[in-house]
Amino acid sequence: MAWVYLFIAGLLEVAWAIGLKYTDGFRRPVASVVTVVLMIGSFYVLSLAIRTLPIGTGYAVWTGIGALGTAILGIVLFHEPVTLPRVACLVALIGSIVGLKFTSGH
Repeated sequence: MAWVYLFIAGLLEVAWAIGLKYTDGFRRPVASVVTVVLMIGSFYVLSLAIRTLPIGTGYAVWTGIGALGTAILGIVLFHEPVTLPRVACLVALIGSIVGLKFTSGH
């Protein structure tokens, strides 16, 4: 169940990271409140995951999911550049996340 919690926490991290863009520097109240709620939810679900997962693995995978998802949505939503080096780094990030999952011992 810890890995499910960690995946959900990572998805919530993606949501709040994208939400930051919509807060316009926390000048938009509704977007700001939604983003802060997503942050709290992400941290809470992460805390459930690391009750049993090693903190190093849990935190690294959480940030990896967040970074990967945010980068992909940045490309899709905000037309950020898609370059070969950027894609290669995202593929390496996927490899790192999968590697941590399979070497964590949980």
